[in-house]
Amino acid sequence: MLTRLSSLFVRTLRDDPADAEIPSHRWLVRAGYIRRAAPGIYSWLPLGLKVLQKVEMVVREEMDAIGAQEVRFPALLPREPYEATGRWTEYGETLFRLQDRKGADMLLGPTHEEMFTLMVKDLYSSYKDLPLSLYQIQTKYRDEARPRAGLLRGREFVMKDSYSFDVDDAGLEASYQAHRVAYQRIFERLGLEYVIVSAMAGAMGGSRSEEFLAVADNGEDTFVRSPGGYAANVEAVRVAAPASPQLADAPAMSVVETPDAGTIAAVVEILNRDLPGRDWTGADTLKNILFMVTAPDGTKRPLAVGLPGDREVDVKRLAAALEPGVADVFGPEDFARYPQLVVGYISPVSLDGTRVLGKDSVTGIEYLVDPRVVTGTHWATGANEKDRHLVGVTAGRDFEPDGILDVAEVREGDPAPDGSGPLSLARGIEMGHIFQLGRKYAESLGLKVLDSNGKLVTVTMGSYGVGVSRAVAAVAEATCDDRGLRWPLALAPFQVQVVATGKDAALFDEAARIGGELSGRGLDVLLDDRKASPGVKFADAEIMGMPLIVVVGRGLADGVVELRDRRTGDKREVPVGDIVDEVLRQAR
Repeated sequence: MLTRLSSLFVRTLRDDPADAEIPSHRWLVRAGYIRRAAPGIYSWLPLGLKVLQKVEMVVREEMDAIGAQEVRFPALLPREPYEATGRWTEYGETLFRLQDRKGADMLLGPTHEEMFTLMVKDLYSSYKDLPLSLYQIQTKYRDEARPRAGLLRGREFVMKDSYSFDVDDAGLEASYQAHRVAYQRIFERLGLEYVIVSAMAGAMGGSRSEEFLAVADNGEDTFVRSPGGYAANVEAVRVAAPASPQLADAPAMSVVETPDAGTIAAVVEILNRDLPGRDWTGADTLKNILFMVTAPDGTKRPLAVGLPGDREVDVKRLAAALEPGVADVFGPEDFARYPQLVVGYISPVSLDGTRVLGKDSVTGIEYLVDPRVVTGTHWATGANEKDRHLVGVTAGRDFEPDGILDVAEVREGDPAPDGSGPLSLARGIEMGHIFQLGRKYAESLGLKVLDSNGKLVTVTMGSYGVGVSRAVAAVAEATCDDRGLRWPLALAPFQVQVVATGKDAALFDEAARIGGELSGRGLDVLLDDRKASPGVKFADAEIMGMPLIVVVGRGLADGVVELRDRRTGDKREVPVGDIVDEVLRQAR
């Protein structure tokens, strides 16, 4: 196919969009691939739509290859199925809700587990109908609080979601592995450097969850990996608890005067000054942070988190652990409800022997601690009196936490939970997420089939998502340079851009001839036939990012044209009679 740039619906921009934070966002807008319609919502122009459709083709081919069948559900959905699974409430403010003219509650689909489940329930009733895998490629809607990074964090996006249905857990495992391999092929074909990491299931639920992350410095997700092969999204890292010291070896609890020591650093300084004989650090202290957790239905509950003083709470790990609840740090109005708490000196015990934190304490606040706080460990912590701290406060003797909450920051060099070496941190873009849902949705919606013994059994399910529109941004992010986009051949809107430079009509005629011949040989060709300066044409060719650029200019008088490889930056002259074969060779 030959397309003339003079008639293509596109306009390149010389300036960055004001809201662009990362290169892919900047270049996709400037090169005329997408246009912002509203925060987190973008229109696709012809160039961008071509790339999106090529990503869809890759995804569709690999899904079809594992026997999955394509369907398509509406984006406008009824409330009732989501109410049955609890997600009408659990999604909270992320869900786009609306009412029809009769007052019936509706939503714009964020994901379609419920609808797939109900469709299979409607049509299938026997184990003989299974296993079954269905998928769709469709627009999804989530009301992100802070849409950002162009296509990477939007409120409207294109996603492939697929679902497997099996009669037993062995079947689910087989379906899960088939999708896992298909995803590997998809991301390899897209040319992405990716890593598979353990992940949190979140509101989706299920027993197993993995993410496919495209490695990218500007990625929104942090993940860890070890030399021994451990890899996990930072939210899913689980700290290995240390061995419990003997309670009998713990020191007696005592009071230390700590005037004006409202920070961990100030407390450590006083301890090293007044309690010589050991080197006190922040890791020897136990700090206690208060949160107010709001459930999707608006109810609130207080929560205290205890962790070593040299660590901070990772807000993303905390959010993932408490989902669908949302945690906010205690404010003055919250502390006013609990006058027993002394800000800056909060403790799991108090000097009069009454527990301050814990469900059976005077406050009744749930107290969850870091996995490192095991029975027999002893700490310096607040005394719940101003200007006083306690040392030798021992877990299992002086206080009993209500449970474990693993939400402390993960650091470079921390040991991997499986003992496979020190962790390194990296950034990535979530491209795919696969779940073993199990029977959560089937039970909620009554999806059962008759097994081989004629007994009704609940179907077990898997859920598998690929971010199709964000794949466009991820590839752009991975391949662009400081001059614009650089598409791989498999995804480029056109494999070749032919540029006529100069005013001589013979140059335009030859460019059209070369473009037409390349098109006739099966390539998608963009012919820049505009009456514009060479500088403008070269700048546009670089920003648009077609893999191969043929420049027909002054060299034509000597029988040569220039061939540029946008991917590598290579430039060389090629005899005009050889250019078609040379381009074909490089484009295959």
